[in-house]
Amino acid sequence: MAPLYNRLSQAELKKRLYEETEYRITVSFYNYFFIGDPVAFRDELYKGLNDLNVFGRIYIAHEGINAQVSVPESNLAAFKTFLYSFEPLNDLRLNIAVDNDGKSFWVLKIKVRSKIVADGIDDPAFNMANKGRYVNAEEFNSLTNDADTIVVDMRNHYEFEVGHFENAIEIPSDTFREQLPMAAEMLGDQKDKNIIMYCTGGIRCEKASAYMLHRGFKNVFHLEGGIINYANNVKKDSLPNKFHGKNFVFDDRLGERITDEIIAKCHQCGKPADTHTNCENEGCHLLFIQCDECKEVFKGCCSTECMEIIALPEEEQKELRKGIDKGGMVFNKAKQRLQNSVTKK
Repeated sequence: MAPLYNRLSQAELKKRLYEETEYRITVSFYNYFFIGDPVAFRDELYKGLNDLNVFGRIYIAHEGINAQVSVPESNLAAFKTFLYSFEPLNDLRLNIAVDNDGKSFWVLKIKVRSKIVADGIDDPAFNMANKGRYVNAEEFNSLTNDADTIVVDMRNHYEFEVGHFENAIEIPSDTFREQLPMAAEMLGDQKDKNIIMYCTGGIRCEKASAYMLHRGFKNVFHLEGGIINYANNVKKDSLPNKFHGKNFVFDDRLGERITDEIIAKCHQCGKPADTHTNCENEGCHLLFIQCDECKEVFKGCCSTECMEIIALPEEEQKELRKGIDKGGMVFNKAKQRLQNSVTKK
């Protein structure tokens, strides 16, 4: 029986991924359904996916499953057969990545959590079964042609910054749990209008649509399969594309290009750029947008301070990192911090 954990280092696993010659396909999926024993479900899922050499990040909770995975092309049919063998997942929609090089994950991690989307909702009356109506790409385009339709982006600021739908409203927050009540408050006087929620793959906007109905909104919709499914369908069906820029994704790619437009700016010099990167200083690891020129000048760092740190011997860097909690920095808004810390070129 395969062990339910990885014995190799992250560096070795990543090296093995890039040495692979077989093409991989990045797939995401989710489903809200009751799981009585998340641990047992996790173990069964891990064994089956590990046998198929599937990599990725999967969250399991009593409320369902949220998954982003990388599947060897030759195992894609077997992957679907295994996944669909679970009755609640049978014929589940799978979102195939738009900009797909298959190098999205290099290890399989399946974690049990209290929720598959951290929402901060503690009202026992909230019910995911009472959710908004799905709209496909064609219906989304039609509804958004109406000036009275409100399009709400349920992603974080750093996702919105590099790409979003036309006339979409940004809910300016760092976390989904903060966005839910904020969205309801921002639109509190427009409860009778058509409101379309969207996100990357559908999981957040589906829950957001249920929350908005819970808060008394009447005509709530959510984009089926999110941006990923929309982009694939407008291309397949030759529909007008109302999304502009890049779609941020939570894997090693950090983004997939939907259109050639670059709507964001480098956080260091202000030139057009939409490439997210993590600061090379492991004690910082800040997520920010950096152009190629600044990447060379700052050696992949967010500041001159971090440049100085990565120039130190590794042992000194490790000493400096001791006791630092960098988790909160990974997806924090970088602009103001960079403006205060970067020495102009």
